[in-house]
Amino acid sequence: METIVLGVQLRAITKNGAEKLRSNGQVPGVIYHKGEETVPVSVNEIALEKLVHSPESHIIDLQFPDGKVKRSVIKDVQFHPVTDRIIHTDFQLFSADEVVELEVPVSVTGNCIGIEKGGKLLISLHSLTLKGRPDDMPDHLVIDISALEIGHSIHVNEIPMASYPGLTIMVDPKAPVITVQGANKETEETAVAAESAS
Repeated sequence: METIVLGVQLRAITKNGAEKLRSNGQVPGVIYHKGEETVPVSVNEIALEKLVHSPESHIIDLQFPDGKVKRSVIKDVQFHPVTDRIIHTDFQLFSADEVVELEVPVSVTGNCIGIEKGGKLLISLHSLTLKGRPDDMPDHLVIDISALEIGHSIHVNEIPMASYPGLTIMVDPKAPVITVQGANKETEETAVAAESAS
């Protein structure tokens, strides 16, 4: 998994302090680590947006003004309900051998039999939570869909994890991840039949 450097500034918690930061293009946040005191910080809004809206997950090296660097992952992001701007974020620190849980995007590979027969690919879960050491985390969890037929799904417990030793998927094993739906013509005919019956 790629590592990105993100500069952080220490901040004091004051009345209206968070709003002043946001008006200056900064996002308030906190850094926490088990057994340690939570540290309030701020980060550049544009730089954070690039990370949050990236199609890949990243390990983040938080760079402090004194030159210290601490490795982290984003654990929570809060958005404004109207403008969708990022208004707060949480960073979790970790050590090299520490086990963490991280959201990793799903990626597909292979020429799907069901699609070649006219089916449509539906990805129900675009990312999965993986548990393991950060250095073992992939940029994407790649799933081979070559043998997937129309009407069939790949569930969490059917994903081969041999390529990802030391990692565990922390999602309901029975949850469908990828499905090949029937052809559009069949879907339209079903919809017409339903309308006629009503």
